Amino acid sequence: MQEISILSLIMHASLPVQLVMAGLVLLSLMSWGIIFNKIAVLGRARRATQDFEQQFWSGTDLNSLFEKNRANGDAVATEKLFQAGFAEFLKLRRQPGVDSSDQLDGARRAMRAAAQRELDALDHHNSFLATVGSVSPYIGLFGTVWGIMHAFIGLGNAGQATLATVAPGIAEALIATAIGLFAAIPAVVAYNRFAADVDRLAGRFDSFMEEFSNILQRLAAK
Repeated sequence: MQEISILSLIMHASLPVQLVMAGLVLLSLMSWGIIFNKIAVLGRARRATQDFEQQFWSGTDLNSLFEKNRANGDAVATEKLFQAGFAEFLKLRRQPGVDSSDQLDGARRAMRAAAQRELDALDHHNSFLATVGSVSPYIGLFGTVWGIMHAFIGLGNAGQATLATVAPGIAEALIATAIGLFAAIPAVVAYNRFAADVDRLAGRFDSFMEEFSNILQRLAAK
């Protein structure tokens, strides 16, 4: 019996099934590109948050820390929140007639806006991973159904059904489902992991904003 390879099954599949397979492979490649990029981006955000919080709580003067970090064009995560909040606080403090509560409220609004921008950037492309994870199995199933239907139509035209004639058609159809799962599973796992990482960073942002607001409140009262 002639050995059947996966490559030969793919090459001899019907055109719709081949298009489904090609589309799923493309989605998988795009997903892996996003996964590797987000691993780097989220890792950088975690390290930057850890490093900045160590600087912040080391007792460094806030003005000198602000001037030092303002020159850093690559600031991310908590550092961005500090820059936005302290810059707004200093601006309002220099304006005559602005009381301490308004200074604090302005700093909080600036930090919340900066935090939202950072979270939107960190969450970028997560929806694509969720979409790939949810639709890829169905796209693969469509290819499988089409391939099996095509195989049975061919058997009906041949007039004689044997295992040797049925097996290749069904096997090439099932490859579409396998590729769909291959695209979906990493995307779902990555989406859940990245969503959890973003949630943890959001919690750290909230904690920092509350703690920094307490410090600014004491400064505004002076």
